This record gives sequence, C-alpha cells and structure tokens, in this order.
Amino acid sequence: NKMDTTKWSEDRFNEIVKETSTFIKKVGYNPKSVAFVPISGWHGDNMLEESANMTWYKGWTKETKAGVVKGKTLLDAIDAIEP
Repeated sequence: NKMDTTKWSEDRFNEIVKETSTFIKKVGYNPKSVAFVPISGWHGDNMLEESANMTWYKGWTKETKAGVVKGKTLLDAIDAIEP
C-alpha cells in the first residue's frame, strides 16, 4: 500500500517483496504462494484495475495446490485465495 508516497517506485516495491519474503520463510510459509501487489489505496491504483502509474508492474504469480495462478490487481489476488 501507499505506493503513491514512493512515487510508484519499482525499486521500493522490490525491496519490500524481498524483506517480506524473508519474513514469510522464517515463519514457515512459502513466499511463492503469496501474491505481492503494489497498490495505492488513496488513488485506487492496482486495486480493481491495472494502474497507469506502475507500468513496470507486470502482475503477480503464485503457486497453489491447483497449479499456478496469475493476476494483476488486489481484487485478482483476493479472488485467488483458496478456501
């Protein structure tokens, strides 16, 4: 969230993904099963529709029991959560 405060920085997003992935591993989860989506709640970027402010973002991929799932928005990530 708050990608607007970083001027939609790809470098900052990648830094957060790396730090979060390390933590996820430490607590026993697989980071490949997590969808990382850069969003701005204030502006609505990548929440329901792709953002023109982050053209560098090509979407997320995560591994599930059913196979690989892909998406681009937070809504896609929520829809991909397995029950």
